Amino acid sequence: MSSVNRGWVLVAHPRGDNFDEILKLQVLPMPEPAPDQMLVRSLYLSLDPANRGWMMMPTYIPQVPVGTTMWGFVLGRVERSNVPGFAPGDLVSGFGAWADYCLMGTDMTNKVPDLGGLPLYAAQSLFGLSGGTAYVGVLDVARAKAGEVFVVSGAAGSVGSLAGQIAKLQGCTVIGIAGSPEKCAWLTDELGFDHAVDYQREDVGARLGALFPNGVDIYFDNVGGPLTNTVASHMALRGRIVLCGSMAKFDNPGPELDLGSILLNRVTVQGFILIDHFDRLEAANAALAGWAATGRLQHKADIVDGLENTVGAFRKLFTPGATHMGKLLVRIDPSAN
Repeated sequence: MSSVNRGWVLVAHPRGDNFDEILKLQVLPMPEPAPDQMLVRSLYLSLDPANRGWMMMPTYIPQVPVGTTMWGFVLGRVERSNVPGFAPGDLVSGFGAWADYCLMGTDMTNKVPDLGGLPLYAAQSLFGLSGGTAYVGVLDVARAKAGEVFVVSGAAGSVGSLAGQIAKLQGCTVIGIAGSPEKCAWLTDELGFDHAVDYQREDVGARLGALFPNGVDIYFDNVGGPLTNTVASHMALRGRIVLCGSMAKFDNPGPELDLGSILLNRVTVQGFILIDHFDRLEAANAALAGWAATGRLQHKADIVDGLENTVGAFRKLFTPGATHMGKLLVRIDPSAN
């Protein structure tokens, strides 16, 4: 165990995407676990659009206070534990911090399941929050079934790429919306999506109208903003919109949701955050493992090495046309596979 702990400290709340100004890498005291906590050495750090929202405002968790080590989801190894059922050496995935070492409690923390020979990063690129969100969102919230038209935005990201594949496994026709020719080619050529639409270079509404004149049954929305209204205007009668993310609204709030289209087509709109469905993670992990083992589900990780490169990697999430595909991770421990 190292005696040095580094962490990214939030020194001001953001204005736009000035991440280099508001996040500073500092040497920090080694955390001391309270009676209901464990000290975890970080192996991989998950970078997610939600991190930006936590900096900006209270969401489903409080706003990150200035002067606090930035919060994030961490895959790590327990060093010291004051939590029954967790022992030194256990691999855990949960709510921690952008740091070499962090404290975790029992809320939003789980032991890493048997990976079945998959690389360690699969705990975040396939299982956990990414896979759980995709699984619950497609099966429980959207209730996708064979013969339906399923559209997913942010389709080349960790949740979107898995959600589209899970919908395809249910017998849906799947269309992914992504932001570059490379991403679109990955969706159709490797992941088996039926169609991909490049929102940077194509008229999304016109393309959806041409492909599906009778409308879209399910829209799995990972980005929000103006794109939500575009797809909403092409929903089929009694379609379903699953609101899973709103990263576009950080820079482009766009118009409010077009309630006229929602009303006329009697569309159901439901917001969805996985923290309300943690009881489904065990079932999700089992299904995801089975699909991956038989080659029916692929997962991808974009891994950046070094805690010091976290902010530069984080910017990829908000850079149009960036080549990031799959789960964006920072490998903090270079020995982690």
